[in-house]
Amino acid sequence: MRTILQYMAFISLFFLGFLALNYGIFYSMAFLLGLSHNTAFYVLMVVAAVSYPAAALIERTISNDLTRVFYTAASAWMGISFYLLSFLVIYGLTSLFIKIPHETAGILIGVLTVAVSFYSILKSSDLKIKEVEVHLNNLKKDLNVVQLSDIHIGSIRNSGYMERIVNETNKLDPEMVFITGDMVDGSARLHKHTFKSINALKAPVFFVTGNHDFYEGMDEVLRVLDDINIRILRNELVEHGGLQIIGVEYSYGRKNLENALSKMNINPEKPSVLLYHLPQEVEAANAAGINLQLSGHTHAGQMIPLNLIVKLMFPYLRGFYKYKDTKIYVSQGTGTWGPPMRLGSRCEITSIHLKPVK
Repeated sequence: MRTILQYMAFISLFFLGFLALNYGIFYSMAFLLGLSHNTAFYVLMVVAAVSYPAAALIERTISNDLTRVFYTAASAWMGISFYLLSFLVIYGLTSLFIKIPHETAGILIGVLTVAVSFYSILKSSDLKIKEVEVHLNNLKKDLNVVQLSDIHIGSIRNSGYMERIVNETNKLDPEMVFITGDMVDGSARLHKHTFKSINALKAPVFFVTGNHDFYEGMDEVLRVLDDINIRILRNELVEHGGLQIIGVEYSYGRKNLENALSKMNINPEKPSVLLYHLPQEVEAANAAGINLQLSGHTHAGQMIPLNLIVKLMFPYLRGFYKYKDTKIYVSQGTGTWGPPMRLGSRCEITSIHLKPVK
């Protein structure tokens, strides 16, 4: 009951915020294009504002082909409205110095929004292989591993996308596969068959939870992954292939990583790889003697200019970093959340070549 109330509270707040956003967009575009604020204006605005929360509620109760199309369209509108707002802000700033006729500005903003949105949707279906080479102390031999992160299996990306990921991963012939959180999206009910293709992976799979897995509920995640060949690491250390693989599950608690690592017996004479969804607490990982931390969560901002905001929240935004003796790689994500769009980022499968330090 508490979870339902929290979900309803989130949807209500989201709707009010999205309603305000849509009103600003519709009002501004109507002003620029000289359109009247008649009944159709307000009906269209409310329908646009209610589309995503309504689609989210429907998908959680009745999920079929029609509702998935509705959810995808509503999610895309979130991205489109964001681009509209961005171009309106740019126009507002530009108009302080350059006078552009209102109707011309409105048409230009509309055309640019359509073009950028179409490009972003196309880019979100690209799945790129990112090659990374990392040297680890005490590693005895070369190891090829693959990192997947933020797959977000749900209404938009489902079993077909999971199969595509598995096929591309197998082509890389890794010795281990690491999934660093947000396997599920939380947008639709989960079904076991959606994840069956993971069993076709030719390497052992290790998985730690992310925030969306946490929101879905570990009981539900464990249920759908029960028959899947995957090792779920819940604040534990295992050894495989000459590596200490440490998996710390997601938690909103303060110093979560530090507290979890303090309870583990990590051998500094053996190479260690930490799987942790959030690219945070690298200082704690370094203090624990971790050689390499693999994280995700940021999606590299997913869409420009959101990357600027996300960068303020997560300085380790994407790619390879180093903190003292600890290296960290942050995946851009193998899927997308919210709008099925990518601009200034990409969906990636990370092929990591681990090599001994010479």
